[in-house]
Amino acid sequence: MFRGFYTAASGMIAQQRRTEILTNNMSNVNTPGYKADQTSMRAFPEMLLRRIDETSIPVENKLNLPFEPFVGSLNTGVYLQETMPNFRQGDLRETGLSTDLALQGESVFFTVQNEAGETRYTRNGNFTIDLEGYLTTASGLYVQDTEGERIQLTSDQFTVDSQGRVTENGAEVAQIGVAYAEDPNALIKEGDGLYRIEGAALPQAFGAEGAAFAIHQSFLEGSTTDAARTMTDMLTAYRAFEANQKVLTAYDRSMEKAANEIGRVT
Repeated sequence: MFRGFYTAASGMIAQQRRTEILTNNMSNVNTPGYKADQTSMRAFPEMLLRRIDETSIPVENKLNLPFEPFVGSLNTGVYLQETMPNFRQGDLRETGLSTDLALQGESVFFTVQNEAGETRYTRNGNFTIDLEGYLTTASGLYVQDTEGERIQLTSDQFTVDSQGRVTENGAEVAQIGVAYAEDPNALIKEGDGLYRIEGAALPQAFGAEGAAFAIHQSFLEGSTTDAARTMTDMLTAYRAFEANQKVLTAYDRSMEKAANEIGRVT
């Protein structure tokens, strides 16, 4: 009986976590370059129940059995196995702002520098120019060039070609750093549209085998969140949570009846 509690509870926990992930995806439906998280559920290993040290059927004649009788299998619940971002290409939309940049091509990322001076990766090209003239993200992280240095400009009157070469007043100022991830699933989400990787930094995408990409100025890449599909999945997760909740309530009532009525001494 208690195993039923654990099975229902594990289903509720898994659906609650799935709902939280879907809610986060929905809240970022308009975030440039956001890659929606996908989840996968997995069942815990099933248990095979059998009667131990018993080779007879408990009837009046005690019928003997030539083998140990198996009761059957028991499912032990489910859990959220893993969360993986959907790295497919998002739609591009024109903004008219020279500081907005969009990457076209999968497995490539802008390189930025965080507060600790470490390199991070992002698909969000909603950039701006700070008071010192540096090209930064909306949260104030410095955009890096191919040498890992900050990019400083004198105004927003600059152009960026498809390979990230920044030109201002007729002279090339820098080339925007674009990293290539052969296996994007190795990247770790940090929040605020940033990714990091354990170990060595990602190589530059320029000249890398399999790194086909282009940069579009005055464009932003849209989120990969499908609002309609996400709403449907949220309703499905909620109903699954509700069904497990009803099962848990039924078990609770059964245990209450067993304790207060069946086990009562009269």
